[in-house]
Amino acid sequence: MTLADRQTGSLMSSARRRAGLTLRSAAAKAATSHATIAAYEAGRKSPTLPTLLRILGSYGFAANIELSLRIRERDGIPRGEELEEALALAESFPARAGRALAFPKFPAR
Repeated sequence: MTLADRQTGSLMSSARRRAGLTLRSAAAKAATSHATIAAYEAGRKSPTLPTLLRILGSYGFAANIELSLRIRERDGIPRGEELEEALALAESFPARAGRALAFPKFPAR
């Protein structure tokens, strides 16, 4: 099972529950079997994009697809300034904490 299968299954399960449908009623609306819906939701099977859109549509939902760049160094895409800042901040902390932690004293209430 891939991450995409799990995400698709989670999306389908969430849509079905938000529509207030059982597996059997969802399958009837989508013109498929409840076993197929259950397999999709569990990530054991992966629907094609047209099938996913048809099933979500039968539940009363539309899916919007959005493109975003994947940040992977092997693609030649820069990792981003946020990552550089986070690494610089991490380098400013000592590698090992001292034996006693210094902290401000707060007045007793």
